[in-house]
Amino acid sequence: MHFTTRIDDSTARITVHGDIDYDTLPTLRAAAATLPPSVTELVWDLEHARFMDVAGLHLLFEQQAPEYPPRRTTVTNLAPQPLRLLLLAAELKPDLELTRLFPDTPTALLDD
Repeated sequence: MHFTTRIDDSTARITVHGDIDYDTLPTLRAAAATLPPSVTELVWDLEHARFMDVAGLHLLFEQQAPEYPPRRTTVTNLAPQPLRLLLLAAELKPDLELTRLFPDTPTALLDD
């Protein structure tokens, strides 16, 4: 797994290339933690992440540490398997607010 980071003004886009699992979670957490304080929105681009296990849920839903600036986190370009994992998680825990996490995903997909 590797990733690329692009920062435009107050938005950072981290594009993941490879699986998201417990082996890659520390690296991805570190990438988010080292973003400059001026970044107020973090977009995880998962177009090239075809597999995600529960570690991906931790990455996307964990609470930010108080020493970091508040950031809005979203995800885009979900492959079928990561999307299915998120939908299953939402069935088990409806308060995950999936529409907040990926605003570019049609609502019909989230309601199925």
